[in-house]
Amino acid sequence: MTPPVKAKLRALFNGILIALILLLVYGAYGYSSKNAANNQSAPVRSSGTATVGGPFQMTGSDGQIYSQKDFAGKYMLLYFGYTYCPDVCPLDLQRLTLALDSFAAGGGDISNLQPLFVTIDPARDTPQVMAEYITHFHPSILGLSGTDAQLADMAKAYKVYYQQGDVYEDGSYLMDHSSIMYLMGPEGEFVTHISSNEGPKAFAEKLLRFLP
Repeated sequence: MTPPVKAKLRALFNGILIALILLLVYGAYGYSSKNAANNQSAPVRSSGTATVGGPFQMTGSDGQIYSQKDFAGKYMLLYFGYTYCPDVCPLDLQRLTLALDSFAAGGGDISNLQPLFVTIDPARDTPQVMAEYITHFHPSILGLSGTDAQLADMAKAYKVYYQQGDVYEDGSYLMDHSSIMYLMGPEGEFVTHISSNEGPKAFAEKLLRFLP
């Protein structure tokens, strides 16, 4: 199979997968909203002592080089995953997309928040691949890729677990990884995290509580 045909098939597969995930997320939205209403426990603001975060340098999906200094004065919302992920990553990114829409609808200032999708699979997730992939999600999301060393340093700073699985005969493989999102403050300080069991509504409400 030629590379152009493979690319077209992968794009078609991604489109179908994301469409199915949209249905799943919207179907679960009402359920998660009810759970959030029954569990009205306000998060505790971090004292800033959590050892999460630090310097990094990665290449953006727009081809530019970014470090933590480029986001000074803004809140950062980081998620570590990869584009070949069959389920968890697209589901989490769609949840993020719905939460950001709800955040803006509730009066939140999107311009004060930079969502970052950091690949844990830089061998396959080039900036070009990341650029195509993130078009399926919220337009404010910036993809970040880099060398293995750059990723290792950033993952260590953010306490992110990732590991490559077995390689199949066709050369494909899956990545095992943690799926927590990190909200970082304007000075790079850890603010709070968003776990995978928080639905879009609860997610947006948390952002509205923490962001000015």
